[in-house]
Amino acid sequence: MDSFVVLTGLSGAGKTTSLHALEDLGYFTVDNVPPKLWPDLVKQVKEHNQSKVVVGIDVRTRDYLDSVLDCLAELRDQGINPTVIFLDAADDVLVKRYNLTRRTHPLGKAPLSDDIVTERNVLGPLRASADLVLDTSRYSAKDLIEVLRGHFGHNERFRLRLMSFGFKRGIPIDADNIFDLRALPNPYYDPALRAIDGRDERVQAYVFQGNTFEFYTQMREFIRVLSQMTEASGRSSYTVAVGCTGGQHRSVAIAERLANDFAEVFSTTIEHRDVELALAEHSPKEENSHA
Repeated sequence: MDSFVVLTGLSGAGKTTSLHALEDLGYFTVDNVPPKLWPDLVKQVKEHNQSKVVVGIDVRTRDYLDSVLDCLAELRDQGINPTVIFLDAADDVLVKRYNLTRRTHPLGKAPLSDDIVTERNVLGPLRASADLVLDTSRYSAKDLIEVLRGHFGHNERFRLRLMSFGFKRGIPIDADNIFDLRALPNPYYDPALRAIDGRDERVQAYVFQGNTFEFYTQMREFIRVLSQMTEASGRSSYTVAVGCTGGQHRSVAIAERLANDFAEVFSTTIEHRDVELALAEHSPKEENSHA
């Protein structure tokens, strides 16, 4: 296993934000699993080829905290070198954060300031054994994400997810930005191209005729700027969806070109959501059914 991280600390110091940040970096994340189950968890995720795990633990599982150090030692005996991160913050900052969010402290049995003191005492051994203590008092959520990416990102590049789709099959709900390509030249009206898709060089040549290249150049620059701004904001990925009528020709051709052009800039993935459905419409069976 490449990395086993134990994420702990005071409530309100940023554990939820940190778990999400590490998940975005490719970690399998679980929260408040009793420490004695960690070796079994490692065994399970290894069977599924997962090499990076982060487990969150806090005062809510205080009945199990006495076994943490022994479980960490057991992991080391198995050849795994766990990293313990402790998130801390000044008491007055924690109080302000709780007042802002109106959340109840996990202990919730005394005045908030007293609960924080109790929590510090309960988690004291974990803090003392931590490999990395982060004081988040002056951190925004973005700052905390950047710090964690610096420690655990290991030069992972920003991920740009590209998706082609057909408007007639519905707009994707998980895209950060959607581009309508229905004004571009449509290969559907060329009988020789109707039954193939935008991954074919002949279709791409058809789509990129006329003013398409000028349009594409401006769209590509717009996507590049948006992606870099998103990366600077602390996010690790951005999703761009490009759509034509059926999701077979124009959107596929443009998505393929974008993936090629951004390959050296971002870590790109590409999904052609509707291309198989569109191609199936041109099968002999489907064409006969419409005859």
